[in-house]
Amino acid sequence: MDPQPFPPRSPAVLRRTFEVAFWIVATLLNGIANSLTVMIEVRRAGLDYAAWKPVLWEFSSGLVFLALVPALLWFTRRFPFHLDTWRRQLPWHALASVVFSVLHVVGMVAIRKAVYATQGETYEFSPWLREFVYEYLKDWRSYVSMVATIEAYRFIRRRLQGEARLLDRADDEPAPAPGQAERPERFLVRKLGREFLVAADDIDWLQAAGNYVNLNVRGREYPLRSTMAGIEAQLDPDRFARVHRSYIINLDRLEQIEPLESGDARLQLRDGTRLPCSRSYRDALRSRLVPA
Repeated sequence: MDPQPFPPRSPAVLRRTFEVAFWIVATLLNGIANSLTVMIEVRRAGLDYAAWKPVLWEFSSGLVFLALVPALLWFTRRFPFHLDTWRRQLPWHALASVVFSVLHVVGMVAIRKAVYATQGETYEFSPWLREFVYEYLKDWRSYVSMVATIEAYRFIRRRLQGEARLLDRADDEPAPAPGQAERPERFLVRKLGREFLVAADDIDWLQAAGNYVNLNVRGREYPLRSTMAGIEAQLDPDRFARVHRSYIINLDRLEQIEPLESGDARLQLRDGTRLPCSRSYRDALRSRLVPA
């Protein structure tokens, strides 16, 4: 079976490696620090606990948190917690923190019970309601901390790589005719306090990213606050084509279409980038490229 045709771009791969490594290292360091702290507290209290137990308690919790990171990343893209959205998103995040805590508690208790059983012991977590309330009082702080870390990282990334927006129409520029979409010729990109223009025709491909659409231009990525449907309606249909629910390509950059057994296709652009093409868009793309 052919692998899923997602674009193997070096900057994206490096970024993803850094992001995965960050969460793994943070979990490891936090687990070690917390384990040592609990061990010291146990010794001070004169309690007779085997050394492996505090390590299990902390790392079972940390591993479940780590497993929940992908879901948290998806959720924060769907419900971004920004200065202009926090009132609307707060109820969703309050609910999500409860679900987050339930999954965390169930996961870590399952791990602890399994490990205790291998040692011929039983791990007790009761009464459930009281213990869950106790865990939730800790978990909501972990939830807030993880969401804050994710949003801060995305904010810094947008500032470092630049953030695009549509240029406002000049006062003397005629408005589009009724029923005709307003098609931008250029985008304004702000990066580290400087502004420059990107021509729409220079865009190689676009990718959906939550409340943003990433404009990929000559190997650089600029997020634009928009939906895929919104930006698709504003791009020149003779030059740009939707090929996937998350991708739009500049037809002038397309070099090759590789059909897949699944009915989908893999697209290769002139710069070597490979993108997926859904079967629902493949026939329409072919008809655009082959003259009648």
